[in-house]
Amino acid sequence: MDEKPTLEASMTLPILEEVATVSKRTVPTGHVRLEKTVDVQTQTISEPLRREEAVVERVPVGTVVDPVSPPQVRTENGVTIIPVLEEMLFIEKRLILKEELHVRHSVSEVVETHTIALRKEEVVVNRSEVSEALGSTRTSPDRKTEL
Repeated sequence: MDEKPTLEASMTLPILEEVATVSKRTVPTGHVRLEKTVDVQTQTISEPLRREEAVVERVPVGTVVDPVSPPQVRTENGVTIIPVLEEMLFIEKRLILKEELHVRHSVSEVVETHTIALRKEEVVVNRSEVSEALGSTRTSPDRKTEL
């Protein structure tokens, strides 16, 4: 009697399943170096400035004036004349024009020169890239940036 192996009616077959996992790692790809320089330039500026002066000259007059209409401030030939009055006691009261103030106006222009410092910043960006296959570093200037 030959016995044949019999298969059981319910047989369990193992099934394999693959699962994907994701992980992260930091890989340096390069470095950036910034170089900042400050350039100082001197610049001379000239600007005309206006200066106005007043010269006061006392002019003695000594005349009697009418108290009803005393002299008023006036301008003659670019000179402002300001009367200075004084009351004096006589047997009768008289108004005397004691003096006049003559004010001459003059305008002069003076050019003033100053030296000032102007600053200008420049930045150079240098990037170095790391090649994983060769393990070497390559540096390349990126660009010059003015601030």
